[in-house]
Amino acid sequence: MAIVRPFKAIRPTRDKAGLVASRSYLSYSEETLKEKLENNPFTFLHIINPDYKKEKKLKGTNKFIAIREKFNEFKKKNIFITEKKKVFYIYQQKTKNHIYTGIIASTSVDDYINNKIKKHEKTLVKREKMFSKYLSTIGFNAEPVLLFHKKNNIVEHIINLYIEKRSEYEFATTNQAIHKLWIIDDEKDIKAIEKSFEEIDILYIADGHHRSASSTLLSKNNDFRNSQYFMSYLINENQLNIISFNRLIKLKNNLNKKIFLNKIESNFNIVKKDKKNLKPKNKNEISMYFANFWYLLTFKNKLIYSNCIENLDSVILSEHILKPILGIKNEKKDSNIVYEPGNTPLSIISEKVNSGEFDLAFILKPISIKELKEVADNNLIMPPKSTYIEPKLRSGLTIYSFND
Repeated sequence: MAIVRPFKAIRPTRDKAGLVASRSYLSYSEETLKEKLENNPFTFLHIINPDYKKEKKLKGTNKFIAIREKFNEFKKKNIFITEKKKVFYIYQQKTKNHIYTGIIASTSVDDYINNKIKKHEKTLVKREKMFSKYLSTIGFNAEPVLLFHKKNNIVEHIINLYIEKRSEYEFATTNQAIHKLWIIDDEKDIKAIEKSFEEIDILYIADGHHRSASSTLLSKNNDFRNSQYFMSYLINENQLNIISFNRLIKLKNNLNKKIFLNKIESNFNIVKKDKKNLKPKNKNEISMYFANFWYLLTFKNKLIYSNCIENLDSVILSEHILKPILGIKNEKKDSNIVYEPGNTPLSIISEKVNSGEFDLAFILKPISIKELKEVADNNLIMPPKSTYIEPKLRSGLTIYSFND
């Protein structure tokens, strides 16, 4: 039984929604971030970067306090409004290839603690504590945790009824995505959604492991009115877009092509391909771009694995090529490996190799929803950079206050 509740969001006025909402500030280059801050007085980036004009940058608690003050300044200027009653929100993001439509709601810390909200990534205690202190100081969270769940017909039906109406927000962003938001304020619909989620046993975290863990820590250490819940975006699992992270490798030493391929061949069947950009189609297949050619590597050994992690393509690559042949023992810390999201065109990846920036590249097939759920259901942890999951959500569109 999943506990999913409506809440009173603090959100931008209709005319400013598209100007306020932003990607995570870490995703912007320094140049783009500066351009956004200098040319858009309404962007949420001003709240996250309250000291951008100052020569000496703020740190720690001082910066957190400045963020809270900037947020309050936005509220005083009526850039934000506070919802008058607890509601659900339907958020839709339409990209060139996908449409994501789901419910923004508050989800239960107790469900997280009791493993009804399942995880697949390891969180860092130090980062949890830092972000919990951040939340405690600023008093709000501005980006939902992305959760997925099995399809529920009643929730789908209510969503379909609302998206036929005029949306509260509709705006486009420079990545050519269309964003829309509707408000579910009818009490019967709210109750129906709450009851429908009670029939769903498990929710799964797709993105936002540290946000949910930090919110849980916050609830243990503070008595804020709303800290027993955290803001989430819940979508049907069939809508989730799981993309791989591909690996770009800079070799530590010169590598003899023949010897290298011979070493790989002990565990993989190797087929040289004439195709320009080669993506693996089947499980246990890995594409490799090396010395101006594409190769398809198919794992030979059909072993009996002790757990579902060991059969992931990212683990097979790590255990049979990266560690023993290329000497990359710690993928988190080794500077000779770079991770490129799977939506980066392969032509760009091959050019990075051709230019000499990197020496070779490995292309992985995205894992399936079934594999992701199997890892979470068994309380296991995915290896680093196993998934790049969409949709990527905007900050500042709905804000969850721990006090209001």
